[in-house]
Amino acid sequence: MTDLDRPARWLAVAVAGIAGFVDAVGYLASGGFFVSFMSGNSTRLGVGIAAETEAALMAGALIAGFVAGVTGGFLIARIGGRRRHAAVLTLVAIQLAVATGIGELTGSRVALIVLASAMGAVNAMFEQGGEVRIGLTYMTGTLVKIGHRLARALTGGDRWGWVPFAMLWGGLIAGGAIGAAAYLGFGLAVLWLPTGGATLLALITALRPIETT
Repeated sequence: MTDLDRPARWLAVAVAGIAGFVDAVGYLASGGFFVSFMSGNSTRLGVGIAAETEAALMAGALIAGFVAGVTGGFLIARIGGRRRHAAVLTLVAIQLAVATGIGELTGSRVALIVLASAMGAVNAMFEQGGEVRIGLTYMTGTLVKIGHRLARALTGGDRWGWVPFAMLWGGLIAGGAIGAAAYLGFGLAVLWLPTGGATLLALITALRPIETT
């Protein structure tokens, strides 16, 4: 985050907010599974193997959907080239729309797997040297970096180096809070909001590509 310019930072925060929104809705709709936080699902998979087969199957399906989304996202990003952000966001918007439609029509858990795929694809937005540069749907590493930068600040380093990472974490939390409140009031239909958000960001980044490499 610290080596990104301001537009790229705000793009990352906005997408993290979308991820937080979607993950909160998925968590509530599924009764405790995640569509973007695969560490939590991996724990649920392990516990399910030992104690609850149905939970293990659901966690495994979400993890598989997420990995498939990551794969598809990176392939689309390479095709998109300079407009990789717009290409990935378009894929995410399409997947969110499909998941929302399935969820509204059937309430099927298939919708959750499609949501997981969309959240996997999001992580292809920021790549450098063939590796994920910024994780947008999981924050453990970001929190470690906040602590690391705070330690640097306290020992004479950059006083504000932790702020960009705190912004990214805050974006996810804010999105999660809004998503949870919206879902409790209106159900799965609220997923049209992040769908619209991803579509808008795709249009913006298509018209004004953001350099992040």
